[in-house]
Amino acid sequence: MEGKEIIARAEEYSASLNGSTLKATLPQRENAIKTLKEKGFPKPKSEAYKYTNISKSFKEIFENSDINEPSSLSKESIEKFFIKDIKANHLVFINGNYEADLSTIISDKNVVKIESFEEYAKKNEADLKAHFGKFASAEKDALTALNTVYSNNGLLIEIADKAIIDEPIICYHITDSSTNSTVVFPRTLYKIGQSAKASFIHFYHTVGEHVSLVNEVNEVILKENSDCHFYKIQNDQTQSNAVGETKVHQTNNSRFSAYTFTLEGTVIRNNLNIDVDGQGCEANMYGLYLTKGKTHVDNNTTVDHIKPNSYSNELYKGVMDDKSRGVFNGKIYVRQEAQKTNAFQSNNNILLSDSAIINTKPQLEIWADDVKCSHGCTVGQLDEEGIFYLRSRGISEQKARAMMLYAFTANVIEKIEFEWLRNYLEAEIAKRLDVN
Repeated sequence: MEGKEIIARAEEYSASLNGSTLKATLPQRENAIKTLKEKGFPKPKSEAYKYTNISKSFKEIFENSDINEPSSLSKESIEKFFIKDIKANHLVFINGNYEADLSTIISDKNVVKIESFEEYAKKNEADLKAHFGKFASAEKDALTALNTVYSNNGLLIEIADKAIIDEPIICYHITDSSTNSTVVFPRTLYKIGQSAKASFIHFYHTVGEHVSLVNEVNEVILKENSDCHFYKIQNDQTQSNAVGETKVHQTNNSRFSAYTFTLEGTVIRNNLNIDVDGQGCEANMYGLYLTKGKTHVDNNTTVDHIKPNSYSNELYKGVMDDKSRGVFNGKIYVRQEAQKTNAFQSNNNILLSDSAIINTKPQLEIWADDVKCSHGCTVGQLDEEGIFYLRSRGISEQKARAMMLYAFTANVIEKIEFEWLRNYLEAEIAKRLDVN
């Protein structure tokens, strides 16, 4: 069995809780342990993890790491990561745990409910039991199963019906690896009310020089006519690792847009799975990954069109340099009932060195006959004619290449709804590409 040491440690951890875990989440945790013991971790030949051997990577990290250890980071050391001079809610997670005392909520608490699972279960145990792990299934993915076992006390974020939240909700995930390697398991359940709108932005930071691993699961549930924008900004330290799942369930006339930007890290695996389970829905997925050194980034996406008359659009772009590797595995399913579906998928990549690698596999599986669907991918190098044109205008070769790459990323960056976030990412990308 692959990853047997990891599974054995997860089983020991579960047993050590001695029933102290929340009753509402206990059935899913027990099922996760059972699934891990029966199925193990994905083998290297597993199609979904063909190019990302998580068993090997996890084994090395788990053997020498603290798991869900508390941290003594000060408020001053946390606030340096805050985006300044913007009107926003700041939510702080340290080693996977939500820290209310370090967080700042400016939105009306009557329309933005933020509670730990433990707090929420005191009055809504049946509701938590009904939603925890309902869509992010431990049976479908070992990473989700592992998170289900270890995430002791997750967070609920609920947006009331008809609430329009103009201030983004920024989640700062901070991992303290200052004394030892650290593995953490944040878990968040998002419930977006009917005709409500909200935006969530996730930043990831590691404090310390030791290896870190964040295994995160987000479950996003959209009611009718709701609108949600969900950002992940992965620009952590070189020794940081990030894996996990964002699982989305849409109902009638809801709109969901995901934005995933990966600029730094060691091994990163992003599972984004969307169930378009309603008519009149819209799902957008935008991704940009810029890799260098030996960074390995794997974006695995699934859009499942279950009901008719919906739309999905996916655009991922990657730039690989040095000995880095990018992986894109995108699947679109159109069920027989999902007539009148429009679904589009595109993955474009540039390799900057002979040692860089990209593995890309866009896929369509269609059982309906009245649909408009397309997919495609490109892999290439920079346009030498374009570089020559810029050089003829007095621009150095290095700067010309950087400008070409910056232009390549532009149509992903421009999708961002917040000007300050566009400016932040443009500055980070410009620094990486030496455009300034």
